[in-house]
Amino acid sequence: MKAFLGMGLLGANFVRAMLKKGEQVQVWNRTASKAAALEQYGAKAFDEVVDAVRGVDVIHLTLKDDDTVDEILEKASAGFAPGATIVDHTTTSAAGAVRRTKLWKDRGFTYQHAPVFMGPPNALESTGFMLVSGDQAVIVRLEPHLSQMTGKLINFGDEPGRAAGMKLLGNLFLVSFTTGIRDSLALAKAQDIPIGDLFTLFESWNPATMLTGRLKRMTSGNWDQPSWELEMARKDTRLFMEAADEAGIDLVAIPAIAAEMDRFIVQGYGKKDWTVIAKDTI
Repeated sequence: MKAFLGMGLLGANFVRAMLKKGEQVQVWNRTASKAAALEQYGAKAFDEVVDAVRGVDVIHLTLKDDDTVDEILEKASAGFAPGATIVDHTTTSAAGAVRRTKLWKDRGFTYQHAPVFMGPPNALESTGFMLVSGDQAVIVRLEPHLSQMTGKLINFGDEPGRAAGMKLLGNLFLVSFTTGIRDSLALAKAQDIPIGDLFTLFESWNPATMLTGRLKRMTSGNWDQPSWELEMARKDTRLFMEAADEAGIDLVAIPAIAAEMDRFIVQGYGKKDWTVIAKDTI
């Protein structure tokens, strides 16, 4: 028997996938109707979180943030079975994951943070990526169950907060990537370029294939053989902003990037490879 707390789109589909595999699942959500909606698939819904966790060995969470996780776990704890295991899929701070790991261990329970790169369809289909780190004996014990929930379980080692930190890094990249696409759409609009032409470009030229190579270049510490000089990249950045300004359209990310480029040019790095802007981070 398992419990699952937090019946948003991700949590609800995790539960549906568990039920399809023949597991028994008790569910709770702050808005009770969302938990009740899963009864048609075989879940048992509870109005009170403390009741949802009674008699179960493993309690899964997909909640909002650190404060919500702390609040809900404290409310539920009166119903925890001795030695119960908490598996938290919530995107939280690394410090919060470390603190909760120690807190619940001291209280006689196991807390394992296991954030995911999975959307609702992935949760239903058991595909995507789940991250773990911390006590390796705990991870070995949970691995058979967690692996059934995801396409790939990635273990980042002994540090309890490492998986949380890696999830934040991944989400930062997604936010930056999406904002970059937003600025590309804005520049296309400024130049009266149809969106279909963007699809034509990126279906043929896929910059995602450059990611690993770009990461290696940026972290190499060697920017003396430029493939694109910082000054030339800054010149193109100026062209982006001028084209957008002329059309009265704002770019969101590019002005901040231009300011960072200017900072490095003033320091004398203008003839270096433009990836030198990562210098202060390695």
